[in-house]
Amino acid sequence: MEDRPNWEREGRDWPNREASRFVSAAGIRWHVQEMGRGPVLLMLHGTGAATHSWRDFAPVLAEHFRLIAPDLPGHGFTAPPPYDSMSLPGMARYVAELVDTLGVQPDLVLGHSAGAAILIRACLEGRLAPRGLISLNGALMPWRGLPGHVFSPAAKLFAKNSLVSRLFALRAANRKTIQRLVDSTGSTLDPLGVDLYQRLIRSPSHVRASLSMMANWDLTLIEEGLPRLETPLFLVVGEADSTVSPREARRVRERLLTSAKVTGLPGLGHLAHEERPREVAEVVFQIAHGLGVLATPSV
Repeated sequence: MEDRPNWEREGRDWPNREASRFVSAAGIRWHVQEMGRGPVLLMLHGTGAATHSWRDFAPVLAEHFRLIAPDLPGHGFTAPPPYDSMSLPGMARYVAELVDTLGVQPDLVLGHSAGAAILIRACLEGRLAPRGLISLNGALMPWRGLPGHVFSPAAKLFAKNSLVSRLFALRAANRKTIQRLVDSTGSTLDPLGVDLYQRLIRSPSHVRASLSMMANWDLTLIEEGLPRLETPLFLVVGEADSTVSPREARRVRERLLTSAKVTGLPGLGHLAHEERPREVAEVVFQIAHGLGVLATPSV
């Protein structure tokens, strides 16, 4: 079992492969996909995913945007940094340095799940200054109660033990294990969508990066910082999300950032953009039009 995904093997038929390139920034080698023309839209996937998550979503958005989507450090085909640097501030810094290397200034940013938290942190630190920030099923609030006392310490323990990552990767050889994992998000994916997650999770390095992010994650930084966020925040929420409760988005708006706007996606789960990419893309277009990022409506 090789530790990291191999571009010539696992990436042989990677979604939107023709848009891929490799870039050195912040001391690591990144896999980045770029496509389309227009205002710059930076997208960050969530923990445990990679650019494959945008496979049908990105081409629709690229009809109106210059789209930039990297694999996060340690995920997919991007090299891992030191694992103890994969904190929220650390990941925000890595992403900001990649953007600087690419020489772009995003007009709009979109983050799925943990990707939304990274973008919020980068905006709070002044590393990014987009005209709007879209959180797609964003994981923005600390776990409350028992989960907060159990899962983070467990992730720290697992992340430090390379054997655990290898055992997770070995279990991924059983497709039913991955199917159950996907089903637990509240989303329904086609067979290729499940296969792509399996391809990644069979890599111990990818698994360890996911565990390391969870081990180093401190979402109190977001909870405390949101009232100071000056970037307009748009919370797009899959109403059937069973990974991040839809109630969390309302909690963000009601308790922390009353100016945030919430858009519900009935019947869609945590991977809403993989289930109905064009429907979710239309929400992005509407937000961009409202901000003046796009000059005219998409429809």
